[in-house]
Amino acid sequence: MRIELLDQPGERRSHQTATPRGGGIAIVLALLVALAWLIAHDRQQTVLLACIAAGIMLVAVVGGIDDHRPLSPWLRLAVHALASLLLAYGFFAAHGDIWLALAAFLLSVGLTNVWNFMDGIDGLAASQAALLAAAASLFLGGSMQALALALCAACSGFLPFNFPRARIFLGDVGSGALGFAVAALCVGIAGTGTPGWPLLLLPLSTFLVDAALTLGERMLRGERWWTPHVTHTYQIWARTRGRHSPVTLAYAAWTVSAIALWWLFRNRGPAFITMMLLAWYTFSLFIWRGLRSRQGPVVVDDKNPGSPE
Repeated sequence: MRIELLDQPGERRSHQTATPRGGGIAIVLALLVALAWLIAHDRQQTVLLACIAAGIMLVAVVGGIDDHRPLSPWLRLAVHALASLLLAYGFFAAHGDIWLALAAFLLSVGLTNVWNFMDGIDGLAASQAALLAAAASLFLGGSMQALALALCAACSGFLPFNFPRARIFLGDVGSGALGFAVAALCVGIAGTGTPGWPLLLLPLSTFLVDAALTLGERMLRGERWWTPHVTHTYQIWARTRGRHSPVTLAYAAWTVSAIALWWLFRNRGPAFITMMLLAWYTFSLFIWRGLRSRQGPVVVDDKNPGSPE
């Protein structure tokens, strides 16, 4: 059995040199240590915290295996769904709200995969998770706030090894776990009923727009959308510029702007928040389309399944 320890360059990769992958295990271990400490010290949130920890472990384990011996995407999705069910149960046990539990399931399945899709250039996935965790810590309290700070600290500790030039990659073991943890924090904010919590969709737009529209575009072209590719806007942009760092920094600037708007307008009414979200996502769509048109036509090669992003 061949175990791949290096991420090799290729037509479905955005890097030019062989680079070790799986560095995200350090972030996962840091989160699990933090969660173990929180479980021991917060009896009221034991079930929720234990479900978050178990979900992170499931996502990380299947991602770690896939990093070294590619698995079926449907098997990975099934494990992600199981981890998301655990998260949903944890939030239901903590809040008794079936709608919040459903949101936890859907958001965690979505963001776990979105972070995997968007982990394709140096520093992008870890920096976005760090920014969102820092923002979440402003709206959370207690153990969930501590978890947000732990995630921010873990990503910040990893970034010097992954940006501006990666010496090690997150791998699926890290990217999926980051998306799952971010989803847990977002649902945690919704569960508190904090005024303006729907505005958390503003900073999530950085990844949601690129991931969703690129996926939709691939489906419309009749491509094998579940296979790896390098046609996300961030990948095309990085390839056009010849460097990853300007793209990662531009995405970070967009997210910081969104966080600032979230904080500034957090106390506004539902009508204002709804209109703001519609305007922001409409503007994001035009930005995405504008970047695609400036970078020329997307070159597609779906002849071989390749390996995961």
